[in-house]
Amino acid sequence: MALRLPPTRRSDFPLSETIASRWADNDIYGHLNNAAYYGFIDTAVNRYMIARAGIDIHAGPLIALVVETGCRYHRELHFPQNIEVAMKVARLGTSSVTWYVALFEAPAGTTTEAAADAHFTHVLVDRITRRPTPWPDPMRDALAGAMG
Repeated sequence: MALRLPPTRRSDFPLSETIASRWADNDIYGHLNNAAYYGFIDTAVNRYMIARAGIDIHAGPLIALVVETGCRYHRELHFPQNIEVAMKVARLGTSSVTWYVALFEAPAGTTTEAAADAHFTHVLVDRITRRPTPWPDPMRDALAGAMG
């Protein structure tokens, strides 16, 4: 039997972003579908990568591709809740970054334990060759600033 770790806590994360859930995020069971959780995670992490790390998703020579994800679900979330996506950089490698991310009910202060927590790993690659490339210093500095 696998050990079930407790949910992460809001205080474990230096960054957060609130994202509105949509009607289409709910599934037949009346809660947010598992894929919606990944959508919130992907959105929050990529907004940080674009705004703070300077990734140009449309024309830049470097892009960050997801190579691994995982998510543990602790409690249901539902439309029309707003979702607080809390995040931090857990590991910064030569060409990779692993994020720890947790989803909470918003507004902040509603709950202290995550409804779900996840890890999300990007690898920086050349847009054309798709080969890994080291983080340029400005990007590395922005990611290091998100370490928790």
